Amino acid sequence: MFKAEKGDTVTVNYIGKLADGTLFDSSEGKEPLKFIIGQQEVIAGFDRAVEGMVTGEKKTVTISADDGYGPYHEKLVETVERSLLPDDLDLVVGGQLEVTREDGHVMHFFINDLSDSSVTLDANHPLAGKELTFEISMLNIQKRPAV
Repeated sequence: MFKAEKGDTVTVNYIGKLADGTLFDSSEGKEPLKFIIGQQEVIAGFDRAVEGMVTGEKKTVTISADDGYGPYHEKLVETVERSLLPDDLDLVVGGQLEVTREDGHVMHFFINDLSDSSVTLDANHPLAGKELTFEISMLNIQKRPAV
């Protein structure tokens, strides 16, 4: 039986939980996750966790924020006046807002708070700053083609 290594295409089932046990993502009831190890298709900690696994193996790993979605940055949270935003926006707490900058770069914001006069926007990933625990089941390893 061979071990998964960089360049291999792997297929896994997974359950992702926060430190308090709250489920944030899972492949249960969906297609298994298929990706190439080392191609930055998943967070770094998850990528490293599957390296060395064999088909049929199950493991639980805890991934730090740095190896997950990065640290939470307060500077990415900003309160703006509602008058600066288009009137036709459907703003709800927990909703998302997409903004295209002048240079064409698209920024994604989460709406953290609303008042009659302002909106608090957060450009951090919702899982930034959080330690993540994954239960991973290796279903299949497709070895990278020989060069």
